[in-house]
Amino acid sequence: MINVQKKHANLYLCVYFKSIFMSIFLRSVVLIALVISFLGCKKEADSKAIIVAKTENSIKYATRFSIFKHEGFSIVKVNPWPNAAKDYTYILREKNGIIPDSLKSYRTINVPIQSIVVTSTTHIPSLEMLGVENTLKGFPTTKYISSKKVRQLIDTGKVRELGSNQSLNTEVLIDIAPDVIIGFGIDNNNPTLDNLEKSGLKVMLNGDWNEQNPLGKAEWIKFFGALYGKEKLANSIFSNIEKDYKATVEIAKKATTKPTVLIGAMYENRWYIPNGTSWGSQFVKDAGGDYLWKDALGTGSLSLSFETVFEKAQHADFWINESSSLQQMTDDNPHYAQFDAFKNKKAYSFTNLKGKTGGIVYYELAPNRPDLVLKDMLKILHPELLPEHQLFFFEQLR
Repeated sequence: MINVQKKHANLYLCVYFKSIFMSIFLRSVVLIALVISFLGCKKEADSKAIIVAKTENSIKYATRFSIFKHEGFSIVKVNPWPNAAKDYTYILREKNGIIPDSLKSYRTINVPIQSIVVTSTTHIPSLEMLGVENTLKGFPTTKYISSKKVRQLIDTGKVRELGSNQSLNTEVLIDIAPDVIIGFGIDNNNPTLDNLEKSGLKVMLNGDWNEQNPLGKAEWIKFFGALYGKEKLANSIFSNIEKDYKATVEIAKKATTKPTVLIGAMYENRWYIPNGTSWGSQFVKDAGGDYLWKDALGTGSLSLSFETVFEKAQHADFWINESSSLQQMTDDNPHYAQFDAFKNKKAYSFTNLKGKTGGIVYYELAPNRPDLVLKDMLKILHPELLPEHQLFFFEQLR
């Protein structure tokens, strides 16, 4: 009887402790589940916090665009033309990137892109320097392109003709279906680009032509670097250009004279002169020259009479213009021969270096390579400071 009772007691204790163990186990499971759930929620919350955390704008010199890098996407803001009322915002979404709801109303482009259409020759060098020129699928008025690599793509039919910027061939663009079209405008009236967007094509505006700082223009390679997921390469290329430009500025500081410089020529009875805050004026200043209209502020060019220019620039030491020869200059206007720079054969042009179909290399490449432009300008104004340099863009007129 006693053994039976002990047996029942042992069985009872076993059941009792088992129930306690199970209760503790179940509570532990619940507790662990809650901890895991909490940690999971915290991780998700932290992840979302990282996604929306804004970084600093990575652009140093350019004033017409900015790039803010985030986890999984970038925000690109472009101010595309003078006095634009707003910035245009674009979201560059990386693979598996999560876009916050607050940004979903903006144009989203999946990157890295695989195909592109650009509309300015100044965009071509960025593609070439990044090694992605093969992704170019179309261009308006391809004859203006001077790049040898891209001309070969045109000749083999890999880059298609799109007409003019004012009336891009929509049918061809729809057939090409590029990942993005890089357009530009001079104001908010862009019916062609608006129609392309209505057709389902993605358009980004580019405002590189507005930049006045030479390094600001060149920095737009970062815009294309972000599109192709080649930010590091774009930063490296620009860093080298920046370094060379600054080094040349330091050399120019050794100059003991400051020669005067005239820029431009007559067009339809008016003389168009770059203002003192212009891109061209900055090169003259950085190369140790004295641009005669350096004090003229504002955007665009000055429209002056021949008499006004002659009075101020007759004795200018150097003259930068777009002629092909001294003979052409006097053919255009016999009075040009009265300027000292003409008489002393100190007139230089940047239009003689051309591509296969007549595209002027300076217009295409110079904005992207201000370091080469500055070296040329320094060689012209102070040849003794760069004795080994051979002019790249410019030519002395004969």
